[in-house]
Amino acid sequence: MQAKFNPLQVIINPPGIQFGMPGDTIELYIVVINQGDQSAVIDLYFVFDEVFQNLTGWSSSPRESLALAPGQNSDEVIFEFQIAANALPGTYDYTLVVDSPLHYPQDTPITFANKIKVLLKEQTAIRVNDPTFSIRPNTNPNKPLIFNLSEPLQVEVIVDNRSYLVDRFRLSCPDLDDDWFTINYPATGFEGPGLVSDVTALELNPGTQGQILLKFHPPGDTLAGSYSPTIRLYSENSPDLVLLDLVYIQIPTNYRLDIELNTILGQVSRSLGKYELSLANQGNIVRELILNLKSRDEEELYTYKFDPTEVRLLPNRSAVANLTVKPKPWWRRPWFGAGLAVNFQLNIKDQQNLPLPNTLPQGTLVWKPRPWWQFLLLILAILGLLGGIGFIIWRILNPDPLRLENFSANDSQITEGDEVALNWEIHHSKQLKKLILTAKGSQPIQPITYDFSNGIPETLGKGSANEIPPCQVQDKQELICSNVKTGVKTKGNYTFELQAFYRNGIQIFSRNNQVAPPQTTQVEIAEKPIASVIDFQLDKPQYTKAENILFSWTIARPLLLSQLQVIGNADDGTSYGEPVTYKFNQGNITDPKLKKLCTQQNQQLQCKNIPLVANKVGNFAFEIKAVSNNGSGKINSKKAESKIQILPKPFKIVYFKINGSEQPNLVLNEGTSAILSWRVEGENIQVKLLPYGNDVPAVGSTKFPVNQAFPPQIGLLVNDISGKQQPQQRGFAITVLKKVEPTPIPGINPIPPILPPSNSPFKTPLPRR
Repeated sequence: MQAKFNPLQVIINPPGIQFGMPGDTIELYIVVINQGDQSAVIDLYFVFDEVFQNLTGWSSSPRESLALAPGQNSDEVIFEFQIAANALPGTYDYTLVVDSPLHYPQDTPITFANKIKVLLKEQTAIRVNDPTFSIRPNTNPNKPLIFNLSEPLQVEVIVDNRSYLVDRFRLSCPDLDDDWFTINYPATGFEGPGLVSDVTALELNPGTQGQILLKFHPPGDTLAGSYSPTIRLYSENSPDLVLLDLVYIQIPTNYRLDIELNTILGQVSRSLGKYELSLANQGNIVRELILNLKSRDEEELYTYKFDPTEVRLLPNRSAVANLTVKPKPWWRRPWFGAGLAVNFQLNIKDQQNLPLPNTLPQGTLVWKPRPWWQFLLLILAILGLLGGIGFIIWRILNPDPLRLENFSANDSQITEGDEVALNWEIHHSKQLKKLILTAKGSQPIQPITYDFSNGIPETLGKGSANEIPPCQVQDKQELICSNVKTGVKTKGNYTFELQAFYRNGIQIFSRNNQVAPPQTTQVEIAEKPIASVIDFQLDKPQYTKAENILFSWTIARPLLLSQLQVIGNADDGTSYGEPVTYKFNQGNITDPKLKKLCTQQNQQLQCKNIPLVANKVGNFAFEIKAVSNNGSGKINSKKAESKIQILPKPFKIVYFKINGSEQPNLVLNEGTSAILSWRVEGENIQVKLLPYGNDVPAVGSTKFPVNQAFPPQIGLLVNDISGKQQPQQRGFAITVLKKVEPTPIPGINPIPPILPPSNSPFKTPLPRR
């Protein structure tokens, strides 16, 4: 299949990968040849990612524009890459773009992928005939190779012998132990059956290329993280030559942790239960664990102790912790039966919040029943009961006072739209008659009264289908209320106060109209965040109609973005057109074309070179609006710093002819006709026929008789109505040859002269200019 012809030929020097050290300047030379059949304006620029931007320090791509006639070669265009002094060694990708959108839109843009390899500072300066090497696949600090724990990681080292001698090359990794890597050199071809040959180098003829396979297989106890081992190539012909490169490797994290609980003494009467906990770190990170227990019963009927309570495990290491469990309290020990089973489960916490196994070991301690002689203690219990009854009667006549405690909000700082929820505890709640909740703040709020005359009111005692009621009574005397909604959602600062009133009791001990000490808490409701425009720019101040206007913008908090609108207005207040809208779904771009031109990082959305066709002529100011999706209805907008000017397309006179001729000097015979025809291309123009001065269409023709009144000069004048372009004129110099009149014959009347038509422009002779 024949390759498609491209009217633009691009010559790049140097054509391959470029080498440099931190702080060096690298130059790229480009020549463009216009092989097409028309003149063209050609743009040269680069496309790169943020990693390459940090390498060169470019905030935007350097650009060059060339104007080439058909068959013309451009001068050599030079681009300089200044490598940052703190650049890390590695291989960095970028793309050269050659574009001619106005003249070769079907054949451009043309892209050329290229690379810059940053060398270590310790590497020897490379001369023309020195050997070089590269690593495939390419890596840099932001594009490491991911190591798969189940198989070795293999890279290819491509060696170029650019000298005029046969040379042998060896590879080494001076930063790594021998069990980290394996180097395989290609066979020389002399190995045969029964021959043992250990290939220890790569032999290359002059001007040839070869490869060495390097496999990385880190030991099992290697920690997860990023590694950058140094690769060094040794030349047998040039032993003093230092050729270095780095390989960036990422070892993913393995969190595997094996836990086993063994029972040593599981049934006790007076002794402690004894267990042994085995921990094995099968992952590749250091684990720092805190050992705890939690009960599997409603009550925690034991105390425990781990020895040690904290364990630090290196990869592929194990440890043992001793656990002792003591049942409690003493009166819960059973009198009869098979004993009391105390069930518990390991509750291990990682200090770094790393994942733990989903299922942790469980254990059971059996507390044996008491011996028979302990029944004697019942006598003492009866005596204690009598004393207890007397104490109870005293407490009935002298109840504890009502006490309001722990009055607080779920969160002292919330966002507008979220509702304030309060918590409180009331001790000895049987004496509670009512609660009054008041609030002072930015918005007026009516006091809320909760009546406890008939128990917990319905608003506090019933929750929704899937929620726990806000208020519950525990231990018969403590009323604990949590997550009580207040209905306050408007932004501002609020101070909530809760008052508790006593219930009427026995007349002697009644506390009529008494109020427990009130408590207050403060809550701040902040304004709901919205997506906002940080920056909005255009690439240049002037455009030509049909050219792409390139916008760039930066949006903060893009996850709150519903849509972006780009709006333009002319100086006279008229709109540029319908707003251009880009929609977002939960902060994600739905337009695939826009998605390719945008990047999202550090809670910011950066979009560069977003095209919009310039379809109107004039001066326009553009503005971008960010509409948030959080229901606030707020819009953040920003205008471009300066206005832009859109010029009309250049107009031209395609042809202007008299009787089909474009010769500037014409001779016409009197009595004949002159046919004028013309064609003008352009917009917003005025076409006049001189010397008559009347307006004519852009494409047309007219016919005039040739006589002695025919003007000596005829021209076509084209003006730009907007005054943005210079007028153009084309004309003819006319010479009229007088017609020779025949001698009249006596007796024959002469033929009367032919007069021009009434609408002819030649009724009145025109002055000569």
